[in-house]
Amino acid sequence: MTGTRRVVAAVFLLPALVLLGALVLYPIGYSVYRSFFDQAGTGFAGFDNYEALFTDDTILTAVKNNAIWVVFAPTVATALGLIFAVLTERIRWGTAFKLIVFMPMAISMLAAGIIFRLVYDQAPERGVANAVAVSVHDTFNESAGFPKARPLPVHPLEKAAGGTFVSKEPIRAGEPLRVPLVGVAPAKMPGDARPATVTPTPPGDRISGTAWLDFTRGGGGKPNVVDPEELGLKGLKVEAVKDGEVIATATAGADGVFTLPASADGAQLRLPADNFREPYNGVDWLGPSLVTPGIIGSYVWMWAGFAMVLIAAGLAGLPRELLEAARVDGANEWQVFRRITVPMLAPVLAVVLVTLMINVLKVFDLVFIIAPGSSQDDANVLALQLYRSSFGTDADLGIGSAIAVLLLLLVIPVMLVNIRRIRKEGRR
Repeated sequence: MTGTRRVVAAVFLLPALVLLGALVLYPIGYSVYRSFFDQAGTGFAGFDNYEALFTDDTILTAVKNNAIWVVFAPTVATALGLIFAVLTERIRWGTAFKLIVFMPMAISMLAAGIIFRLVYDQAPERGVANAVAVSVHDTFNESAGFPKARPLPVHPLEKAAGGTFVSKEPIRAGEPLRVPLVGVAPAKMPGDARPATVTPTPPGDRISGTAWLDFTRGGGGKPNVVDPEELGLKGLKVEAVKDGEVIATATAGADGVFTLPASADGAQLRLPADNFREPYNGVDWLGPSLVTPGIIGSYVWMWAGFAMVLIAAGLAGLPRELLEAARVDGANEWQVFRRITVPMLAPVLAVVLVTLMINVLKVFDLVFIIAPGSSQDDANVLALQLYRSSFGTDADLGIGSAIAVLLLLLVIPVMLVNIRRIRKEGRR
């Protein structure tokens, strides 16, 4: 190259080099320099800031969570992308399905965070995840109807072991049973409960009773007396227990009336603890133990479409005759997928996996938005801790810079692997 050409080349390269230096090299160099100074930036701190990265519990939690993110988020997103890409080739509405799966990529992390903050809301009437969990739970194990119900001291019931209540006196045939309770919130009363009915005389030798809410709105009611406005405790379960064994059970109707067989004579009436069990409120998705998997789920929801599109592009380039030859030779679809499709897609899968690994190392938005303040420390990641250390209420730019350098060091091996792979692909 002649001298003139070198000058021309330098002139063309100079703007790019200036931008590279200003936007990449200078921030990196200043972060490394600043990481060796104390909080005020005036005293040389040596490696104290780096030592804090491995001794501070909050930062160690961020390092551990970043490791979880790097292992699981790219792997799950890539696996789902591969499954979606293969399946959409075989369904009639594959294009529409791809569009739906890819759609989350069109929204910002901020919007996705707000969406999943609502999805994971603890209240089933607002959070979709808990609404599903509560519905499934209640399908197989119905929630109790009266979690706060209890008898008064003047009532013919007393508290027993295991959260149950038992009658103070044994059941006697011919004597109407009274099961008055208080402490049931109006919202917890069955919608079709009717005014309690005084126990009618049962046919034969059977024993009957009435379970009711012994509370009259506005006052005026008498304890242990079925007043006109007091409602029956529909669904309340009662048991007749003799010698420690349950010999009969019954459930109160809408007017609170229940009936036991004659064999219950002389037994003790018991209200099982199931009547008073707290209702199932779903899963604490944003609690300390599940907040990180929950946020990773929202990330996978966003990025599985990205993985699917890249893998589908690679899948379209596979030689179809090779796949058909395998099928003709007797290979089933699973063998074709495992032994031909996946190995031939390995370069594409590596691109997707490495790209997502680099992406998750800088994840910040989703964690910051989805994790509530009470569990944000448990969901902490390095990018979030970098923000908190640099701009939080107790900012320390020395530690913040050290975290930035650590993130850079974590990204470099992944980048080297990616560069090596690109060079290898270029030599083919």
